Amino acid sequence: MTSAHKIFAANLREACSTRASISQVCREIGVNRQQFNRYINGQALPSAHNRHRIARAFAVEPEDFDLPRQEFRKRLGPCVSRDNAGDILLDGYPGDLNSLRRYLGFYQTYHLSMSWPGKVVCSCVHLKERDGRVVVTSRERIIDRASGIRQHSRYVGLAAYRRNRIFITERTNGEYPTFGQTILMPFEIHQRLYLHGITMGVSWRKENTPYASRMIWRYFGHDVDRRALVSRCGLLAPESGVLPEPVSRYLTGSNLLTVSPSA
Repeated sequence: MTSAHKIFAANLREACSTRASISQVCREIGVNRQQFNRYINGQALPSAHNRHRIARAFAVEPEDFDLPRQEFRKRLGPCVSRDNAGDILLDGYPGDLNSLRRYLGFYQTYHLSMSWPGKVVCSCVHLKERDGRVVVTSRERIIDRASGIRQHSRYVGLAAYRRNRIFITERTNGEYPTFGQTILMPFEIHQRLYLHGITMGVSWRKENTPYASRMIWRYFGHDVDRRALVSRCGLLAPESGVLPEPVSRYLTGSNLLTVSPSA
């Protein structure tokens, strides 16, 4: 180990002591834990790009990591600890990552619509692991020719696996983002195709009424025809015969649940 490695590693450990955990630092910077451990143990020096990202996370200059430890500590300053309520929430993701990995891949999703009563919204979702978290990307396509509406929405979010449940929080892209939450039940032992649960959000056409609907995801695997998946998205009538029978049976088992704004 060279002196440069030793100095950088010591200063990096000093910086990391201002954070709640090493895992948290890795997620913030976007470096995998195995590689970061090599930096913090003095086994390797980061590339110029990663060094800049690490310095930015701790509000110092990249060259500050070459300073003697006492001098670096002065440059580091009173870094604010990330151990706050927001980070406690963020640290909840991904939960049990090994269990969640079983559900990575592409899905067709279905839920009852508040904006179009009596219709089923079919969307597509991709669960992908990235830097120790499971990122959720969703695409929704609504074409209502009678009303002249063509709506294409994209959602991004995170998934967590806790106590035999999958918890998903998403937000829309755009200037005025909205949020949605979904809770899913894992596959049954002998049933590897569907995930059942509930999704919650706010309707954008019905006076912004909060709603909750049964939600069901159909698994398509990792290698799929993405265009075909997107082409099936849209508004569907439960009686159209287009819905898979398990989807129709699950969604029409009870009416859409709504919550009054005054509730």
